[in-house]
Amino acid sequence: MAELIKIYDENPSPKHINRVVEALRNGALVIYPTDTVYGLGCDITNTSALEKIAQIKKVKLEKANFSFICEDLSNLSDYVKQIDTSTFKILKRTLPGPYTFVLPGNNNLPNVFKKKKTVGIRVPDNNICRALVSALGNPIVSTSIHDDDEVLEYTTDPELIKEKWDNLVDIVIDGGYGDNIPSTVIDLTSGEPEVIREGKGSIEIM
Repeated sequence: MAELIKIYDENPSPKHINRVVEALRNGALVIYPTDTVYGLGCDITNTSALEKIAQIKKVKLEKANFSFICEDLSNLSDYVKQIDTSTFKILKRTLPGPYTFVLPGNNNLPNVFKKKKTVGIRVPDNNICRALVSALGNPIVSTSIHDDDEVLEYTTDPELIKEKWDNLVDIVIDGGYGDNIPSTVIDLTSGEPEVIREGKGSIEIM
């Protein structure tokens, strides 16, 4: 049974954040709000938790296109190769925000992702998930929760999310109703921004 924990975006309770972080460190799978759809995530350093998410998503872990949720751009150099000034300006202009940027990964990627040449970076405009990453001390690996039947309430209403995911995850954070439009995915590996998926983030800003 998943635990439902209410946390407010305007002022996330440190007590509740620390409780979730402790669970993440122990390998918990957590569903949490972002500035787009609710995300399913775990501690990037916990391989068994990563394996569980890959199983849920029915993908091989080493081939999975999970995003890394970062607190801000200072985390970038941990997992991303040095980027040029124009790329950095795009990131600075759009983050925090509803974008996932595909960037060249470096040698510090966790072992399970070592073969991947790129990494998807997210800095959501949501205080709850950024507070989690801050307290955890490293990114959360994330994938959005989607529904095959497109019943949108299941991906936007935290209580219905808990109902559906009760036996698969450990914690569902109730941060209020979520959105049902995913992030805009932009590939910045070639120097020129390439839109992979148009979502909530405007592409005009590029």
